[in-house]
Amino acid sequence: QVQLVESGGGLVQAGGSLRLSCAASGVIFSLKDMYWYRQAPGKPREWVATITSFLNTNYADSVKGRFTISRDNAKNTMYLQMNSLKPEDTAVYYCKTVTRWDLEVWGQGTLVTVSS
Repeated sequence: QVQLVESGGGLVQAGGSLRLSCAASGVIFSLKDMYWYRQAPGKPREWVATITSFLNTNYADSVKGRFTISRDNAKNTMYLQMNSLKPEDTAVYYCKTVTRWDLEVWGQGTLVTVSS
């Protein structure tokens, strides 16, 4: 059974930094493309960043230059380094992968609150 567990959220002032983690189990992590999404209060979930199994990365325009996605395959863990945080980055952040049967697996989310 594939499981994803996010951690690292919290309360930070605008301009601050946080690093989120997503620990995976039940999957050959090194072979999986991994994703970060977020959902702000009252808004739909939106894609934030992707890191492929080949270590290619891609970012939403809203976070480009401020956020960095990375992975440690030895630890089965993906990260999201978030710098220069803004109040509009406040959201629940989720990690996601897709199984070989094309099923999406989501973590439970971790809350990031950026105060102004």
